[in-house]
Amino acid sequence: MSLRSIQPSPLVEQAAEQLREQITGGAWPVGTKLPGETTLAASLGVGRSTVREAIRALAGEGLLQPRQGAGVFVLAVESRTDLADHLRKASVADLYEVRMMIETRAARLAAERRTEADVATLEAALERRTRAARRSHEEFVDADVALHTALVAAAGNPVLTALFEQFVPTLREGLVEMVKRLGRADENLGHRAHAALIAAVAEGNPDRAETVVSEEIGATTLRRIP
Repeated sequence: MSLRSIQPSPLVEQAAEQLREQITGGAWPVGTKLPGETTLAASLGVGRSTVREAIRALAGEGLLQPRQGAGVFVLAVESRTDLADHLRKASVADLYEVRMMIETRAARLAAERRTEADVATLEAALERRTRAARRSHEEFVDADVALHTALVAAAGNPVLTALFEQFVPTLREGLVEMVKRLGRADENLGHRAHAALIAAVAEGNPDRAETVVSEEIGATTLRRIP
């Protein structure tokens, strides 16, 4: 074991980083039991409480797994990456493939489950989007994202809603760039498609709602290509 004595502040972060290096570097393969807290503390030059906190942090990353009465074991050699990190690093094509899956299903469910309140919210969102088209790029994109968020919410599945909310920051950034590049002409903004989508949901036509949103997202994907 080649751990180094570390310097003061912040001790927990430094201890966690050194343990992480041992794990990701292959010194401790998956399934390996880590040395005890006392041994690790002596090697790192810190107290047992610091080692304990460092282990807790690495367990949160999915690298370690404390087992009561047995010790601490290596669970993985790569830190677990959350969805937000994946979205920030994703390509436009990958992002829109998943968006297509979410929104086409959401549109179908919304048409099947929508309430009067859902329809009123969607119609108000469509009106806001139409007005915003004559204003700033950012205001238009915010209105557009609000409409799609309302569509997903109308599906009545809180997990689907929470998943879509994870897409919003990356989605908004990409749409602002696209609208700035294309301008604010009505056809480019897809007003007719959005109006048809809301109408299909209001009428309770799931097939039509799914088709319209699929075509709209597909067209948006093409517009994003320089």
